[in-house]
Amino acid sequence: MNASQPAQPLETKSMSGDHLDLKDAFGEFMSTFEAFRESNDEKLAEMERRMGADVLTTEKVDRISRALDEQKRAIDQLTLKRARPILDREQAVLPSEHKQAFDAYMRSGDDRHLRALDTKAMSYGSGQDGGYLVPPETEAEIGKRLAAMSPIRSIASVRQVSSAVLKKPFAVNGPAVGWVAETAARPQTNTATLAELQFPTMELYAMPAATATLLEDSIVDLDQWISAEVEAAFAEQEGAAFVSGDGINKPKGFLDYTKVAETSWAWGSIGYTLTGVAGAFAANDESDILIDTVYALKAGYRQNAHWVMNRKTQAAIRKLKDGDGNYIWQPPAGPGQNAMLMGFPLVEAEDMPDIGSGTTPIAFGDFGRGYLVVDRAGVRVLRDPYSAKPYVLFYTTKRVGGGVQDFDAIKLIKFGTA
Repeated sequence: MNASQPAQPLETKSMSGDHLDLKDAFGEFMSTFEAFRESNDEKLAEMERRMGADVLTTEKVDRISRALDEQKRAIDQLTLKRARPILDREQAVLPSEHKQAFDAYMRSGDDRHLRALDTKAMSYGSGQDGGYLVPPETEAEIGKRLAAMSPIRSIASVRQVSSAVLKKPFAVNGPAVGWVAETAARPQTNTATLAELQFPTMELYAMPAATATLLEDSIVDLDQWISAEVEAAFAEQEGAAFVSGDGINKPKGFLDYTKVAETSWAWGSIGYTLTGVAGAFAANDESDILIDTVYALKAGYRQNAHWVMNRKTQAAIRKLKDGDGNYIWQPPAGPGQNAMLMGFPLVEAEDMPDIGSGTTPIAFGDFGRGYLVVDRAGVRVLRDPYSAKPYVLFYTTKRVGGGVQDFDAIKLIKFGTA
């Protein structure tokens, strides 16, 4: 390939419209990945021959890498769009009484039927500002979409509670067990030392607006509309909190816990391995740090482990090869699936930090065992036709908490020397 010629796969139609189906978009993504491999191989060969890559070749590799990221996002959007229900009442099947009453409240503010159903819900700690619980169908739809859009939620454990705080006990010194003969006396075991993890739920809100025309259109399913409106806002806010939240009026992210070198790891902190270079991979055998991190995790956790990093970090890792010359990053096997890194799925979380001196931009672990998301049952909606006339605002809230529940299940890579 000539370095002066633009890469053909960059001429992508999937970026400009939804007329291409998912299969075409994925085929285009794979073609772009092949062009990326050829261009990066050419860059590496130039570096070996001349102790430096041609500027045009480097620019082309970076351009194709950006195109891969854009096309992957387009595939994810098409996948999510196909999963969304049609906002058409002809598709609905026998809406529940709660759903019908909620629809009347959304359209006209008539809450008589909701009050008759005794579904009025007061906010935690304040009984005046109220709101109405959405129907179970709508709450389930919001939860399903959040699982698809929120990267950490998609791989973490999720537990629903009815109280404001989930308290989880754990044994600090492990279970007291031992071996005995069949007829031997059973010695008394040591008393287990228990501690308690607490996961308070915090209020997360969104405020979509509707026009009078939308509310008057009887064919539009309004509770499906509100699910679609709040999904992006909820996913963006909770995604950032699950990664780096400080635990003040929001969940505590796994990067906010004390971080220590893996050789000094103790319960209550997150262990990391070091690249040995400030803000970069090692000059030689760059992928060795990834191998070290995989095996820093105990075997029982590796079975369901995922890599977590942002788009820029993934672009840097995409160029790395193993000792046999094979790329360690592999594209998804099909639409809607994850890319693979050294045989483990890779989850893209834009809230992870970029590669820099002293940062921890890469996480690896079994997040299902390591991180717990706590959802308080009930999503509440308060209709506000006054604050933004002529629009009607729908103040939608849900309570979410989160934090690390197993500190041995998540490891980090730190780009530094100590």
